Amino acid sequence: MIIAKPVEHDLDSLVLRVFLKSIDVLGGLSRLMEYRTLTWLPSLARAVYCVVLREEYFKTEREIAEKVGLTLQTVRNILRAETQAVMEKLKSIDFMEEEKKELKLHTAGGIAKLAYKLVKEGQEEPKVFLDYCERVAYALDIPWAYMVLRRIRGMDFPINSAQELGERVEGIYIKGRAAKEVVQELDYPVKNPSELLHKIKENLKMHGLE
Repeated sequence: MIIAKPVEHDLDSLVLRVFLKSIDVLGGLSRLMEYRTLTWLPSLARAVYCVVLREEYFKTEREIAEKVGLTLQTVRNILRAETQAVMEKLKSIDFMEEEKKELKLHTAGGIAKLAYKLVKEGQEEPKVFLDYCERVAYALDIPWAYMVLRRIRGMDFPINSAQELGERVEGIYIKGRAAKEVVQELDYPVKNPSELLHKIKENLKMHGLE
């Protein structure tokens, strides 16, 4: 029997969700700033990419190394990290000081694997993700995205139909088109805010309005 591999069009969305959950596992950005360990974020992001590509898209270690730009051995170290050992390490009061200069590969891998598991189990805070998306939309000067995200605050995901969503975005225009009309043309369900923005952008492309 041939098993079809999932398409990677949702890769960045899932990676972002797992990355944000990884930060949450570490105690949040405020804790990272407190211990001056924001330098961990690039290593953590790469570890998250490795874990998602392996667990969600069944990529080989070599394929992951080529896509993420890491050595094969580095990818192996990340993917072979023991989640339980890292969980025990996180409980140590000296953990942040011990790895202050650099986040060890097996630690980053363990955190990424734990965060991936929690996200797949539905243990993530939608408000945190929505706040992040809003900030990005505002920073990139994408008014329609910012307005849409503001309007959908409080909505439960996944969104299974256009009815409630259409009511929320009443009065917003996206590249000259009424947002209420745009959301009617989207495929449902919509799993999270990032996927909603992605589907709207794809709709704009279809109408030549990107």
